[in-house]
Amino acid sequence: MPPAALPIEPVLAPLLAGLSAHGVAVLQAPPGAGKTTRVPLYLAEEAGFGGRILMLEPRRVAARAAAERLAEAWGEVPGDSVGYRMRGDSKPGRRIEVITEGTLARMIQSDPELRGISCVIFDEFHERALQSDLGLALCLEIRAALREDLHLLVMSATLDAEPVAALMGNAPVITSEGRAFSVEERFLDRPVKLERFGAFESAVADLVAQALAETEGGVLVFLPGKAEIARVAQRLRPEPGVEVMELHGGLSLAAQRRVVQPLEGRRKVVLSTAIAETSLTLADIRVVVDGGRARRARFDPGKGMARLVTERVSRAEATQRMGRAGRVAPGWCYRLWTKGEAGAMPAFAPPEIEVADLAPLALDLAVWGARQPEDLPFLTPPHPGSFAEARALLTELGALDESGTLTEAGRAMAAVPAHPRLARMLVAGGGTQAADLAALVEGRLEGEDVDLGVSLRALRGGDGLSKAARGALRQEAERLRRHAAAERGLSSGALLSLAYPDRIALRRPGGQPRYLLSGGAGGILRDSDSLAGQRLLVAADLDGDRREARIRKALAISESEVREVHGNRLKEQRICKWDRRTRSVQAREQVTLGALVLEERHWTGAGDDEVLPALLEGIRDLGLAVLPWGKAATALRARAEWARASGLELPPCDDASLMMALEEWLLPWMAGMRRLEDFAALDLNAALQARLGGLAEIDRLAPARFTAPTGTAVLIDYSGEAPAAQIRLQEVFGLTVHPVLGAKRLPLVLELLSPAGRPVQKTADLPGFWANSYADVRKDMRGRYPRHPWPENPAAATPTRRAKPRT
Repeated sequence: MPPAALPIEPVLAPLLAGLSAHGVAVLQAPPGAGKTTRVPLYLAEEAGFGGRILMLEPRRVAARAAAERLAEAWGEVPGDSVGYRMRGDSKPGRRIEVITEGTLARMIQSDPELRGISCVIFDEFHERALQSDLGLALCLEIRAALREDLHLLVMSATLDAEPVAALMGNAPVITSEGRAFSVEERFLDRPVKLERFGAFESAVADLVAQALAETEGGVLVFLPGKAEIARVAQRLRPEPGVEVMELHGGLSLAAQRRVVQPLEGRRKVVLSTAIAETSLTLADIRVVVDGGRARRARFDPGKGMARLVTERVSRAEATQRMGRAGRVAPGWCYRLWTKGEAGAMPAFAPPEIEVADLAPLALDLAVWGARQPEDLPFLTPPHPGSFAEARALLTELGALDESGTLTEAGRAMAAVPAHPRLARMLVAGGGTQAADLAALVEGRLEGEDVDLGVSLRALRGGDGLSKAARGALRQEAERLRRHAAAERGLSSGALLSLAYPDRIALRRPGGQPRYLLSGGAGGILRDSDSLAGQRLLVAADLDGDRREARIRKALAISESEVREVHGNRLKEQRICKWDRRTRSVQAREQVTLGALVLEERHWTGAGDDEVLPALLEGIRDLGLAVLPWGKAATALRARAEWARASGLELPPCDDASLMMALEEWLLPWMAGMRRLEDFAALDLNAALQARLGGLAEIDRLAPARFTAPTGTAVLIDYSGEAPAAQIRLQEVFGLTVHPVLGAKRLPLVLELLSPAGRPVQKTADLPGFWANSYADVRKDMRGRYPRHPWPENPAAATPTRRAKPRT
């Protein structure tokens, strides 16, 4: 399409004016408007910035294709005025350079002022890639502190522009209306079930066949990944004159070019990943078939790095995909969902910064000199907890010191275009072997065997890898090898432990191959796994279960290698801990690596200062009931609690309070104790008296005994709702004032007993009992106990312990 016919053309002049006046701008333009093709050329021709223009693209295929189209517009090839730069491939350009997002951060690390760069364009910013967010934040910092002449332009098709404009200092928002051509949407009549394996691919193939029958022109089919592309290709049965083609990041440059170019005399069906969503115009395409799924990066706790997951697309992504059909002529878009299902789709995909592994971001910020994300203007700040975990990992990898400052190793790791885990392995001296391992871990950990060594042998020429897979992995290994330090002669397991210091796994005692990882998590192998008999492993891939994860890929490592490679992290310690099984304190001297105990022996010199705190943990584990509570101590606790409730200032003696204060009241009485059996010698009554500061006030307000008129002293029970004492009825004859307790003079509940010691009556008002209920009791008791006195007037009678009073 000629430039004058592109919808973007009318807004180019206003865009330049806004960018020149403010230094920043946001451009909104729908898919097919021509922003990627025209804007950088227009700025290079008209702006007169005096430096190169960088344009960020989210994908390598799109970056290379955009550079080729821009160069072609000037009658050149990439590497002259227009170039590109990406991981593993670059052709620098003098005036315009199209780069992938991760490249910008590395350029800024090597040259914080971006000297020679006049403008940075963030294309397709709506995808909210982590590196795009970081790149914009860094460029805003550069513009504010170092280069006020640096121009920044954010371009997007479906982004909410206002928050971005506000972040950029209220940048002007330029909007391009309209699409190149109209696109007709076609939805399913009814939902389809896609849960069964292969059902998704079959449904897509059927929809492609329908689109071929009902439309004309090329068909672009959006699928999540290469596996789905292959399965859909197997199911398609195109008519003569229709060629099925694939488009994904794993294709060679020549194969990608062939897909992009027109196909003379035939229709083409392009089965593509999301790389065709943006910034990539495919000639001949009039039809889009959208499978409605996307593959995104998500942090995988099992792998310790980001992995790709398949999810439903957002409405914004669906709009992007539909726009591919209207670039060269009016088109059609077939959806693999109903119109009703569209309402349940999320409006936007989550920003990658909310769901991705933040370790690379934390390392980039450390290189920049920012300790926290708040130090930079992020559109969406990362979650503080996730960022803290990322910095903790960098500290364990040696990229940061204990104060959080970037180390020399960390600076070297940041220069490696790989995850910090793998970068650590490469810069620590792994050579060829480290590069091979990194290629396997960063890509797919091939093969069914849990032993990663099998995959290593397959990569080097053995069975188990296809020729194409081996070639791709070797190419990636060669790229990484350029960043690897000299070989140190370490085994593959020792090398892998540099990348996964938190995944060194020690087999637990017992028959089943269960492991404790140095980071504190658990891991498990199947009995049939080839590594099940190994004492020490390094786990590179787990199934993500945080409690006890299935180990999917690992390498064996010896203890001598662990000591050699991680000697600076080994700790020699003496510990005393409560052993629930033996109900005793175990005193040990240990050599540890994180949560692992590599060596242990009995510590014979442990004293009370080390042993007794562990013994207290045993009490907390078993409960206070494990202590030898006698009647005196139990009664004292009850008296003290009643006195407290009555207003006396005393330390609490309830279970929770005593448990919390074990060190204060019990520890001084435990000298020399080591085992549960030793508790029998504890004098809890004395320990409680010491806690309470003596008994004088308690005895005054809450006496231990009630003394009857006969002189008999009986224990008062303070454990119930009110203090109570049991006494034979005849022993309180003549008592006309009811006994009371405490400052509030509360009545003591008297449980009156028969001559045989059985309860007769409870009363808190003895004079009232004599006057009212006693007559009925006397009538009943005289017949049962005729030899005991039952006077008509008990209030005036003489108390007695005997059957007959003395004359």
